[in-house]
Amino acid sequence: MTHLITTYGLIIVFGLVAIECAGVPVPGETAMIVAGVLSSQGHYPLWEVIVVGAAAAIIGDNAGYVIGRKGGRKLLERTPIIRDYFHKVLPPSERFFEKHGAKTIFLARFVAVLRVTAAWIAGITRMPWWRFAIFNAAGGIVWAALVSVVAYQFGKSAADAIQHYGLYALAAIAVLVGAVILVMRKLHRRGIDHA
Repeated sequence: MTHLITTYGLIIVFGLVAIECAGVPVPGETAMIVAGVLSSQGHYPLWEVIVVGAAAAIIGDNAGYVIGRKGGRKLLERTPIIRDYFHKVLPPSERFFEKHGAKTIFLARFVAVLRVTAAWIAGITRMPWWRFAIFNAAGGIVWAALVSVVAYQFGKSAADAIQHYGLYALAAIAVLVGAVILVMRKLHRRGIDHA
């Protein structure tokens, strides 16, 4: 199993990230995180993980843009639930992308739902491709580098702690992660209750 992961892991990462960016909700970012952690354990050079992730993000988003540009409007006009609202929503969406499209494309990379849909929307709203391409590439490179480096550092720190302190460190990390998740949920619920 380890041989398969080390041999084909970056190809799998490329495929998942590209497919996610093209508009299919698969775990592309999770694959990047796993690759970053494996890199910290010496399975891949970190720079390869970053290059593969960035290239996949850029290529996948460009595919999503082309799909949205060529067939997105026709698809939405034929979709029963959406077609009644499509012509009302499209003009404000086009104005929004004309004004904020570059920022949206760059920042969409860091938000799960937008990472899957932003390229399609940019294509559907007819955002100029050169503008899309520049901010998509910038976002893809920054995202791939950030996710890979954070996962690499986390993986290295966790491996060092486990090696130094043994299974107690693993248990402490699990408890700490669980506590953070519980606190975040509690804060989120309070925010919903007060809204």
